[in-house]
Amino acid sequence: MPEDRGFAAALVEDGKLQDLILDPPNGTYPPLSGQVWTGKITRKLPGGGGAFCARGALEGYLRQAKGLKSGDTLLVQVVSLPEHGKAPTVTQRVLFKGPRLILTHHAAGINVSRQIRDTDEAQRLKSAVTEAMEDVRDAYGLDEDVGAIVRSAARGEEARHLRAELEGLANQYKVLRSRDNAVGGGTSALDIALTEWLFPMPQQILVSPKLARVLSKPEPPFEAMEFWGDERFLPLLHGEDDPFAAFGLHDEIARLSAPDVSLAGGSMVIEPTRALVAVDVNTGGDFSPAAGLKINLAAARDLPRQLRLRGLGGQIIVDFAAMPKGQRRTLEEALKKAFRDDPIETALVGWTNLGLFELQRKRERRPLTEMHR
Repeated sequence: MPEDRGFAAALVEDGKLQDLILDPPNGTYPPLSGQVWTGKITRKLPGGGGAFCARGALEGYLRQAKGLKSGDTLLVQVVSLPEHGKAPTVTQRVLFKGPRLILTHHAAGINVSRQIRDTDEAQRLKSAVTEAMEDVRDAYGLDEDVGAIVRSAARGEEARHLRAELEGLANQYKVLRSRDNAVGGGTSALDIALTEWLFPMPQQILVSPKLARVLSKPEPPFEAMEFWGDERFLPLLHGEDDPFAAFGLHDEIARLSAPDVSLAGGSMVIEPTRALVAVDVNTGGDFSPAAGLKINLAAARDLPRQLRLRGLGGQIIVDFAAMPKGQRRTLEEALKKAFRDDPIETALVGWTNLGLFELQRKRERRPLTEMHR
């Protein structure tokens, strides 16, 4: 990575690279899915055809613009990556997403994911978040139309951890509402890392190359940070000019540019195309009856991480190694578990008639091949 290419941020857990965000090579920051900003209506389209909302160089297309007029100021969020030559689509129904909670703007009330089918657990979570919301609303000056969604990943979580996460999301909301020039959801790799990765507190965040710094446990709590980019909370990694080199991440990032992924007992090939992402899982030299399921489970566990690091989304088609149909349920459960904690929304569509497995993953980032040049 050349010294002048901007920031790169890496999330490392137990010595393993879990997430990666790179600044674009040309120094421009196109709107990202999930990005939030306070903008103004610059023009409305005739016949109720929507409106354009802009803040500086950022511009988005708002489909639902009824009752709005040019010059109105509003909080919007990008819901889709921009296609070539077009503005990204934005919405006023802003969501501040955390690992276990979502803070909702213009959607009051506390709702629990339908994936939490245990009624006692759902009620426990709703009560815990409702109680926390009462305190957080007063402390952070949240509007009455602000609510929360309890995600399926909150199942079994302690009330104090949910409260801490809610406070962090409320802090994001407060900053964006109080600063006309604030942009949430990140513009640079550093912004995005400090916005998305601090709840729960990760083991290590590395920022390279311009800031040779590392954020490690224990550190000041998220709510103590005035804004995401406050470097006072990024202590210097002593003795290392480049923490990416210290952790061997440059070589790992280079390997992500290749389609092949080595797995215990086999391999996985990930090939993005214009229409979809094709994934092929293969056994190695093991031809035993259990080989197919073994390598498929290994691929299922690593697939979310590989897609996340490579910045891939859209339609994902997986050709798993051959195995008896009776073992499909075991593989499906492994996929559900693997994607449960993944921050990017992914729907497990299921098996096709040809025996391929289909997933639909939200496009939230640019592919690594476009960013790492």
